[in-house]
Amino acid sequence: MTVFFFCFFAGFAQQKSIDAVRTNARITVDGKLDEEAWKTAPVATDFVMFAPDNGKAIAAEKRTEVRFLYDNEAVYIAGTLKDDPKLILKEITQRDVVGTADIFGVFLNGFNDGQQDFQFFVTASGVQLDRLATEDGEVNVSNFSQDMSWDAIWDSATELTESGWTVEMKIPYAALRFSKELVQNWGLNFYREIRRDRQVYTWNFVDAKIATTRNQNGLLRGIKDVKTPTRLFFIPYASYYYEDTPGGIANTVKAGMDIKYGINDAFTLDAILVPDFGQTRFDNIILNLTPFEQQFAENRPFFTEGTDLFSKANLLYTRRIGGPARFRPRDFDPSVESLSDQPAAVDLLNALKISGRTKGGLGIGVLNAITEETYGTFTNNETGATRRAIIEPLTNYNVFVVDQRFNNNSSVTYTNTSVLRNGFYRDATVSALNFDLYTKDNSYNLFGDFKYSSIFGDTYVDGFKTSLNFEKTSGKWRYSLFGKYLSDNYVVNDLGILFQTNYHNAYVDWSYRILNPTGWFNSLSIAFRNSVEFQNNTGRVQDYYHNVSISATSRANDFYSFEAQYNPLTAYDFYMPQVENRFNYVPGSYILNAYYSSNYNRTFALDARLNYRKYFECNRIDYVYSVSPRIRVSDRCLLIAGTSYVRSINDLGSIGFVDDAGSIYYTRRTVKTITTDLTGRYALNNRMTFNLTARHYWLTSRNKANFTLRDDGFLTATDFIEGIDDNFGAFNLDLSYTWWFAPASQITVLFRNSAQDYRNDLSQNYGRSFQNLFAENMANIFSVSFRYYIDYNAAKNWF
Repeated sequence: MTVFFFCFFAGFAQQKSIDAVRTNARITVDGKLDEEAWKTAPVATDFVMFAPDNGKAIAAEKRTEVRFLYDNEAVYIAGTLKDDPKLILKEITQRDVVGTADIFGVFLNGFNDGQQDFQFFVTASGVQLDRLATEDGEVNVSNFSQDMSWDAIWDSATELTESGWTVEMKIPYAALRFSKELVQNWGLNFYREIRRDRQVYTWNFVDAKIATTRNQNGLLRGIKDVKTPTRLFFIPYASYYYEDTPGGIANTVKAGMDIKYGINDAFTLDAILVPDFGQTRFDNIILNLTPFEQQFAENRPFFTEGTDLFSKANLLYTRRIGGPARFRPRDFDPSVESLSDQPAAVDLLNALKISGRTKGGLGIGVLNAITEETYGTFTNNETGATRRAIIEPLTNYNVFVVDQRFNNNSSVTYTNTSVLRNGFYRDATVSALNFDLYTKDNSYNLFGDFKYSSIFGDTYVDGFKTSLNFEKTSGKWRYSLFGKYLSDNYVVNDLGILFQTNYHNAYVDWSYRILNPTGWFNSLSIAFRNSVEFQNNTGRVQDYYHNVSISATSRANDFYSFEAQYNPLTAYDFYMPQVENRFNYVPGSYILNAYYSSNYNRTFALDARLNYRKYFECNRIDYVYSVSPRIRVSDRCLLIAGTSYVRSINDLGSIGFVDDAGSIYYTRRTVKTITTDLTGRYALNNRMTFNLTARHYWLTSRNKANFTLRDDGFLTATDFIEGIDDNFGAFNLDLSYTWWFAPASQITVLFRNSAQDYRNDLSQNYGRSFQNLFAENMANIFSVSFRYYIDYNAAKNWF
């Protein structure tokens, strides 16, 4: 029996292959699989489970058969997926949204180099999802480390049958990348997810013990005489905005175009002319009491799609491009005048990116964006006189990346970013060399970097950062050793984002995980982490902790995690004072975190979180409670509500005031934050959806005592300061209708409502603070946007 099992499992590890079959027949993509041509296609079957029971053969009653054909225009995939049709989950969502539905997918790599998969998915309800897979990680469609913002023009259809469901897909060559060789072998894999059981299967076995998955595809052999089409796409748009704000009423019409052009079989040019990002998701604004800027998610499609190369060195924070203005005129004196009016963001004039990868594994990326010169209004504090002055010069942002991959799993990358500003304003550049090396069997990994930054302005400033990590990446037992050093003047925030610098750190972790289900768990991971961090100049400890965490998925597919952390020493914060070479103490503490997420397959599901931190200081406590119930009313309707309550008792923080004697003032405060979110979705069909997103945020900070900061980092009591309490509320609501009326083309109608309110009065309760938002400062926007994706290969036949 032992010998039989070994042979059975080893058979899965062998690479599967099928022969490519050309067809001249017309394939109608309707999900019915009734064309005679399908009978000539070879069958890919005998799927193997990726998760949770990695390596287990698919059951006979869930047998999956896939056929593959191609012609001069596209590749065609037909899948027959056996199952009990009454049990198939088929929630309807909008495109690229993973819902509670069974999924079929195909992975295609035209160079068969294990480096980049073009992945296409369709759910049992007919919803399309597509992504570029360039990162390591699981193959699951819910692995959002891959680029889900990438959209291609392709066709698909599904059909429920008495014995399960069927799917047909047509993927034009313009949506893929491949060489010009007469006879080609492509990397190929098929994917099936049975949602009710949370089971993921692939045609070619993907070993979960190995960190890299893109090099575990099967093989499509002998695809012949296919030509790379002209990859030229035009995406014209037109939009209308009606805005009713405290500043007045405005009507705006915008029009522009995006262009995508395949320079050759490997590289693509993306350009936006007269961009319009008015319908991107709103930002989750907070009242920021930390010394660091708030980091926002990127929601603009141009800056999220196909940016894996540009993110290699972690030097690109795209919200810098077209973000808030950052400068003041040289003669600006805050004691004399104040900035009384400015645009919310700097306008982006145009942007382009060129990216791709050759068959030899050489990836090249170029990104360029230009923002316009921006003016603000300054008012004299005494006379009331106003003047206009530049608050952001004409600016050119650039990123250049060269990434060489080899051995299917390793890479060396050079990245350079630069920001060039018109006039006397400072310029900046950062260069980075990264390496990411795996052993041939993907069991061990060595990665590290060296980065060098320069600021050119009135003075020249340079700095560097370096790190090295060694990690065991396979098997049940894994570990990593990590160290990094950041110099004092290492600065990347002109185009990147970095919160802390001038320190060195050492980190070690060890973990155990089960790779196949047990009697209680589908998955289980236990990890121990230890980290210590020192400020460079003083050698003082900035952070030191011991951490243990346990996470598990039960056999019922409920997720649990628990974390405990011990910070035994007094540490020192060099950032809160916001004055160079000053710091304040942070007492030791212990932290407990717990999280629960029930199986989303259920009609009613729940997420809940509890975080608790107790400092080794009298009555100083932080805690967080959050709960988020979700109910799937039907396959068409989903509602998710969430609320979190955050409270910091006896929190210590700088009030941002330094007197003439150089004394830095601190406050001991109680901070309370309540955030409520509501998300709703109703689908008319798999192309039309209504979406609701609403958020209310309320923070209060009550000043209880005041101090001045001593040179040793501790505090001395001082007179009580009135009028520094905070009461801030923010409200946002987006209600939209989206219709994907053609492949990758959509019409969106959006109503947006937003308001903010800040005051020092803490006498008002939650309800009154909520009413204040609607009493004033309310903004309403109604907009309609039309975007149409035109493929040159189809459009040329129109004429």
